[in-house]
Amino acid sequence: MLIGDGVVGSAYAFSVIQQGLAEELVIINKSNERSVGDALDLEDATPFTAPVKVKAGSYQDCKDADIVTICAGAAQKPGETRLKLVERNLKIMKEIVQEVVNTGFNGIFLIAANPVDILTYAVQKISGFPAHKVIGSGTSLDSTRLRVAIGKKLAIDPRDVHVDMLAEHGDSEFAAYSCGTIGGTPLMDYVLANGLTKQELLKLEEVRNKAYEIINRKGATYYGVATALARITKAILYDQNTVLPVSAYLDGEYGEKDIYLGTPAVIDKDGIQKVVELPLDSREQEALINSSSVLRETTANGMTKAGLLNYLWK
Repeated sequence: MLIGDGVVGSAYAFSVIQQGLAEELVIINKSNERSVGDALDLEDATPFTAPVKVKAGSYQDCKDADIVTICAGAAQKPGETRLKLVERNLKIMKEIVQEVVNTGFNGIFLIAANPVDILTYAVQKISGFPAHKVIGSGTSLDSTRLRVAIGKKLAIDPRDVHVDMLAEHGDSEFAAYSCGTIGGTPLMDYVLANGLTKQELLKLEEVRNKAYEIINRKGATYYGVATALARITKAILYDQNTVLPVSAYLDGEYGEKDIYLGTPAVIDKDGIQKVVELPLDSREQEALINSSSVLRETTANGMTKAGLLNYLWK
């Protein structure tokens, strides 16, 4: 199930079809004309990919779905931080989640709308689902942006750069360089031995701002995040036990509780099998604490203004 057929949702649907990930894809959108049009367009791609059934549907179709992917929400404007979206999108999310849960849906929620960590937290609280069945796209895209940037600097395949961005999918996120590797070598050692300084590496954390550049140039980001969502979807539907950086519920990991943050986690058919807690250095641990504080404050303010105070820290 896809809820929200804007540019991100549409790109996600195309990625699912192109990879043949599902037997059936149902699209729900505020404008039914849009979802019908996309379904008709996407089904024309299936003879070239896989026999996926595609249709525009309603919330009732959620009942037997394995995954409900939520891309609906107000779009981020040029110059607007993800955190400023919070109040508007919390209200939208409450309405959507209640509609889905009322159908008897018992699958996995996958959240892409921003600010994703806060909205994923809200979905878990509103739905009452076990935390492992509610996943946010988190820092999956940011991590690939970092790997691409490092790959460019070192002239190596970014798929061979193993390092993650952690915490908020937004301005307070950071790179867990101390835990990264390239070709089995500690990332810091490899980088320093191949012409990059520590300061140059730290500057690459500015990939956190890449979304702003893309939005300023073309209005929205969608290919990268759609592909990241499809990768998470594949890990769930194919029960892959894959480690991916996502927005996951923390229950003591990193010294944090009752919060969703970007971290590596093992993903299988039941959602988040376990959080992979990285052994952060002092700089990274301080950055995580700062990011957590930012998210907690914004979550409290946003949920209060959106009339969701009764769900807060529930």
